[in-house]
Amino acid sequence: MRHSSILSLGPEGFHRVAFTDWGDVDNPHVVMCVHGLSRNSRDFDFLADALAGDYRVVCMDVVGRGDSAWLEDKSGYSFSTYLSDAAALIAHVTPPVRSGVFGEKRARSLDWVGTSMGGLIGMLLAAKRNSPIGRLVLNDIGPFVPWNGLFRLKGHVGRPHGFGERRSAEEYIRETFAAFGPLTERQWAHLVEHSLRLHEDGRWYFRFDPAIGQWSTHGDPELPIGPEFLRGIDLWSVWNAVECPVLVLRGALSDVLLAGTVEEMRRRKPGTQAAEFEGVGHAPALFDAKQIGTVREFLKQRRAARNQGRMMRWFRAK
Repeated sequence: MRHSSILSLGPEGFHRVAFTDWGDVDNPHVVMCVHGLSRNSRDFDFLADALAGDYRVVCMDVVGRGDSAWLEDKSGYSFSTYLSDAAALIAHVTPPVRSGVFGEKRARSLDWVGTSMGGLIGMLLAAKRNSPIGRLVLNDIGPFVPWNGLFRLKGHVGRPHGFGERRSAEEYIRETFAAFGPLTERQWAHLVEHSLRLHEDGRWYFRFDPAIGQWSTHGDPELPIGPEFLRGIDLWSVWNAVECPVLVLRGALSDVLLAGTVEEMRRRKPGTQAAEFEGVGHAPALFDAKQIGTVREFLKQRRAARNQGRMMRWFRAK
């Protein structure tokens, strides 16, 4: 694993976007992973480690989280900014790769794994014209998020005053993220380790700008919310524009991605794959072998289709 960053341009100027980078940097197949509202790139360590042998895996810290910069103008915490930052990072990690005897340039392929907010960012990008996203994994998120689920997510951004003892912070994390499902002690330790930062005042704080709790969809052109906002986020028009293959992961106890939403997604877009995990709410942590294996198998389908296409072209050439 490598730590790196880029400069991205927002409304108030440039800001730093950090990311972790796994696998061979020359691998032509890149998988980008983006976390939820109050989380950071280290949530994908287990998944990235499992995929790094076959892909270059890039895990982004959305601005205001993890090792990325905190914005001075807090209104910049918007999906417009997040999409611009993601596009800048995509351009940075997917330049053409040289291959063959004569060093000809070959385009890289890009897949996206997004948890909660990271899935919304991926869906919005995938719906854009000429989107580079070839396969999209939506982890416990869809085109509709009911208000009660949205309200609870914003509640995770609390405790701006921090914790006087690390043990108190750990207890809070275990309670707040119990919906991630059954985790081993090693996995809980990893979650706690990368959720907290010790400040100069001797208190433990979460690794995000508390101002992200001011997040609002109002006035954000990337989230076309109508006057019935209190019903929740409604992005069915965006979903209808997504053309790439999609895998939807759902925690069986989730109040953010409802079972009926998944059914409607599959009705509108036949061929959409879905998997549900028992004993999990919002959102599957992507820490255990079953969840990781489900993502891996979906991503491998692109490689299988590409190899089949190469074989067919070879036979036609004969």
